[in-house]
Amino acid sequence: MRTQHPRDASPLAALSPAESARLMAVIREAALSRGRLPLPARPVIGASWDRMLRLGLDPDRGRAPQPLGLDELERRRRQTRLAEVLPTLQDGLLEAAEAAAHIMIIADAEGRILWIDGHRGVRRQADGIALVEGSHWAEDVAGTSGIGTALAVKSPVRVHSAEHFVSAFHTWSCAAAPVHDPRDGRLLGVIDVSGPAGTAHPTVLSLVTATARWAEGELRLAHSRELEGLRAVAAPLLARIHGKAVVVDQHGWIAGVTGVTPRERRLLLPKAPYDGPVWLPALGACAVEPLPGGHLLRVLDGETSEGGGPAGWGDLLLDVRHPHRWTLTFSGPSGTWTHELSARQAEVLLVLAAHPEGRTAAQLAQDLFGDPTRTVTVRAAMSRLRGRVGAVLAHRPYRIADSVRIAVASPDHPTELLPHSSAPAIAHLRGMPSF
Repeated sequence: MRTQHPRDASPLAALSPAESARLMAVIREAALSRGRLPLPARPVIGASWDRMLRLGLDPDRGRAPQPLGLDELERRRRQTRLAEVLPTLQDGLLEAAEAAAHIMIIADAEGRILWIDGHRGVRRQADGIALVEGSHWAEDVAGTSGIGTALAVKSPVRVHSAEHFVSAFHTWSCAAAPVHDPRDGRLLGVIDVSGPAGTAHPTVLSLVTATARWAEGELRLAHSRELEGLRAVAAPLLARIHGKAVVVDQHGWIAGVTGVTPRERRLLLPKAPYDGPVWLPALGACAVEPLPGGHLLRVLDGETSEGGGPAGWGDLLLDVRHPHRWTLTFSGPSGTWTHELSARQAEVLLVLAAHPEGRTAAQLAQDLFGDPTRTVTVRAAMSRLRGRVGAVLAHRPYRIADSVRIAVASPDHPTELLPHSSAPAIAHLRGMPSF
């Protein structure tokens, strides 16, 4: 989609809702026809339109939503942690949504709508576009929308009128924000306020975002209480242990230690059930014993290789296919763990994967910043990364440990490799035919 233009989309903010809707309709039609845009769409909207065009989604109707049956809807409601903060979400949004003739929507991480409440008249209108409990509003079904696009980019998003890719939704405006589980960072779903475009107010996004953060705070407090209970169990147990041991909850959060000082408050644990010793990135080989609400990890000193893990074992998959989400997955005899990466961590690991011989701090500084003198910044970044996945990294020079094999899952289009990165090394990799 050709979006180059000397002006940006800021003039839209000065227009009335009706005027901005008319101009957005013109921009959308130009984008669909790959023509010259009178103004570029906002970056988050333009990127979403590009995704929909590549998918071949019908711009008039989208895809059939195929709503869930009642039994499956109730099952999802019971299992989601969003149910624990439902009163918080209602307190934060419902009254404001009804006063503005809007509705409040809560969807899970797949874009399935679990709950809808709010203005009765608007709920009846929502029925006409399948905006109902159990329906599917992920981007690949409903196109660019508050629910689907917030899930895709994992950030708060407002989609107004003709910014919706599907024309059937152009009379609507929506604002949505994701909610994450503070225990493991997993995306739980989104909360959304939607209603007629003509009465929408841009500040609703701030309200929705603040309510999402409030809900995450409630979940964080609940997790803190769970950890306190585990600490009470761990303290007398650890006092009797000679050697190195760590007590963690089911998600790897540390509740107690003896004989060892992990760099992080949370350890990466294998996804597979434990059967015998496991190998953890931060500790090496450990024996695992179950505890109420967690695990006791006894460090087995002397059973790891010079590289940090059992000799000659383990595979890493660095997945950088998504423009906004990057992961590192380790697979070995004792299980699999996946770590979500920051943008900087993804850059570093990509560079190390491209240079198996390793990189010095000065070389990494050149790779990341175009300035070989920024070694202090590089060492700080590597220290943080080694705190999370230390046993799969080696240093002097920095490199992937010899005991680990690494593969990279790259985007189909090389230009989409970490598209927001300005690192010289990443720009070089984008120009390579394959990586």
